[in-house]
Amino acid sequence: MDRTPRTRAVTAGRPSAAGQPMNTPIVPASSFVAGGAHTYAREDGTPTWEALETAIGELEGGQATAFASGLAAVAAVLDLCEAGAEVVVPTFSYVGTREQLGHAARMGRLKVRQIAPDDTTAWAQASREADLLWIESPTNPTLDLIDIAPLTGRRARVVVDNTFATPLGATPLAAGADIVVHSATKMIGGHSDLLLGLTVTADETLARELRSARTRTGATPGVLEAWLALRGLRTLPVRLAEQSRTAALLAERLAAQPAVTRVRQAGTMIAFELPDAEAADRLCERLDLVVHATSLGGVESNVERRATWPGDAHVPAGLVRFSVGLEDPEDLWRDLVQALG
Repeated sequence: MDRTPRTRAVTAGRPSAAGQPMNTPIVPASSFVAGGAHTYAREDGTPTWEALETAIGELEGGQATAFASGLAAVAAVLDLCEAGAEVVVPTFSYVGTREQLGHAARMGRLKVRQIAPDDTTAWAQASREADLLWIESPTNPTLDLIDIAPLTGRRARVVVDNTFATPLGATPLAAGADIVVHSATKMIGGHSDLLLGLTVTADETLARELRSARTRTGATPGVLEAWLALRGLRTLPVRLAEQSRTAALLAERLAAQPAVTRVRQAGTMIAFELPDAEAADRLCERLDLVVHATSLGGVESNVERRATWPGDAHVPAGLVRFSVGLEDPEDLWRDLVQALG
C-alpha cells in the first residue's frame, strides 16, 4: 500500500510482528552470540542502527548508513574519491565540509574548486569535467538554491547534503543524485541532544563502499544516539510543518524592517542581513527568548552570525542565520523587535 512521506516517517523501521515492542528498543551490544545476523557491531551494525537506516532509506529512496556524526558521513563519501580527483563545492556551504576538502587539498589527495551557488553555467560545465559535485540546496548559511536535476547523469558524481531540506522537503536521489548526506544532529534529531550522520544511495556498490568506510574507520554511531534520531524522525513531519510556517511569517515581517537589508527563508531556516557586523552582534546579544548558539534544527530557536567562524569570513558580515523553533511565533517576533531596537 502506498503511503505518504509523513506516514512513512512514523512507520518505517518499526517492528510489526505479534509480541514485538511498538518501537525498536535500544540494543546496547557490541558483540552477539555467533550464528545469527549480527556478530560484532562495528561490522554488522545493531538492530537500533538498522531501524533508523531502514526508516531514512525508505524516505530517501535508497540504502542508508548511519555514522557517528554528519562530518563522519562527509568523510566517508570523500573517502570514495580516487587520489587527485576534482571536487566542486559551493562557495557558500557548510564550513566543516570545506574544512575537510581543504585538508585533503593541502595533503595533495584532492583538487578542490569552489563555485558560486548561482553560477549555473559553471556548475553545468563542472558536471561534465569534475569528478564529484558536492551540492547543498539550500546552502548553509546563505540559503541559495541549486537545481540538482540538470547536473546529474554526466561525468561527475553528484552528492547532495540534504540536511536543511530534510527527506520530507527534497528527495535528491529521485532527481538523479548519487549520494545524499544528512547531519541527523539537526532537523531529523530535532532536539539538540545527539550527534549523528547518515548517507543514502540507491547504488548497491556505493552502499557497500560507504558501509565499508564506516567499518574501516570505526565511525559508528552510538546506540542511544541512533535511537534518539529515530524517535526524532517520528515527529519530523509536524515539527517541519509548524516551524516552516513560523519561519515564513517571521521572514515576511523581517523583510519589512528598515534595519534589515535582505531576507531569505527556506523551510525552518531564515538568513537575514543587517547593515554590518556590529549590528548583527548587537542583535544576537540582545535576544532573550531566541538562543545565541551554533547548530540548528532543534525545537528551540537560535541565531548565529556565521562570519565569526574561521572559514566563513567570506559570508556577509551582517548575516544572521536564524533556526526557527517551536515557540509561539508572536513571542519570537516580540523578541526580535526588541533586539532590533
